[in-house]
Amino acid sequence: MTTAKPLADPQLSPEVRKILRDFVGAACNSFGDQLRSVTLFGSAAEGKLRPTSDVNLVVVLSAFEKTRADQLSQPLRLSQAAIQLRPMFVLDSEIPDATRSFASKFADILRRRVVLYGDDSFSTVSVPREAEIRQLRQQLLNITLRLRAAYVARSLREEQLASFIAGVIGPLRSTSAALLELEGHPAASPERAFELLGLDFQLPAWDEALSLIAAIQDVRLPPSGAAQQLVFQLLEFARLAAARLNFLSGEVPRESL
Repeated sequence: MTTAKPLADPQLSPEVRKILRDFVGAACNSFGDQLRSVTLFGSAAEGKLRPTSDVNLVVVLSAFEKTRADQLSQPLRLSQAAIQLRPMFVLDSEIPDATRSFASKFADILRRRVVLYGDDSFSTVSVPREAEIRQLRQQLLNITLRLRAAYVARSLREEQLASFIAGVIGPLRSTSAALLELEGHPAASPERAFELLGLDFQLPAWDEALSLIAAIQDVRLPPSGAAQQLVFQLLEFARLAAARLNFLSGEVPRESL
């Protein structure tokens, strides 16, 4: 995929803005001239944080030295506790290899990012199409295996199963956006891509599933038995999305989908 421009400044709560500002300041103090950029990505970059959402950052450095990294440990610990901040530390020299090795993650960064400090470290980066398709397939298989295991382990505890579901919706949405983009039909957002694919797959009671997902992400307990049923809807979604990726990779003919 080609690199999209960074997004505009997102709508974030005053608390999230302050903690991000404080963390960026702490990173500047800790790494000094070794800090190249700090980039917000994912749902936070779109201004669509939910109570269950992580706040994802890419911190690009020219070097990673123990004494400087140690200075950031306490600020990071406090930020993680306050807003579930999840930074990734990558050297600028590692970006080309990281883009190939973690194609689906970096494709999401290219799609949804806001530069908080420094230059745009990803302005000239592109993700190889074949690598992205391969990793998206791996990601869907991983989600499928985890959903099955979670269902068996947590199906008797509705709140635990709902919490697990909340954690896989983000990856499923970003996978949906990537799939539609690879097919030449990008959606306005990962959330919209997920909705459109569910409709395209003709999944039963899809509107109800979307409402249930919204409730789960707002940490509202679903009706009895609803989370269990949702697991199987998501498993079918993942199966059909994987089939579309298999077609893109040339492994199956379109008529077999």
